[in-house]
Amino acid sequence: MGNDLQKHIPLTETMFLVLLTMLEENYGYKVSQEVEEITNGRIILGPGTLYGAINNLNKKGWIELVDKDDSGKKVYIATDIGRELVSLEINRMKNLVLKGEKKFKI
Repeated sequence: MGNDLQKHIPLTETMFLVLLTMLEENYGYKVSQEVEEITNGRIILGPGTLYGAINNLNKKGWIELVDKDDSGKKVYIATDIGRELVSLEINRMKNLVLKGEKKFKI
């Protein structure tokens, strides 16, 4: 499966971060809070960006809806494909860091 998914790598930063926060069940507002926390406040997702990413991930089959409560809150979780993409992207970034450290002797 990994080779077929390589064509989606690299993910955009927004797609990666939203997908990362959905490795466990999660919903929109909480996703935005977690992204802000993960990035130390560097990235604050506006509603259009956040819900656009969620809709895109859902259409691609990288996340799936697991619950919708009476208030309309939709809870999603990463699919197996989504999890594999997170893993591939993390490995890609690790490789870049290792090459950078080697090149600059850090």
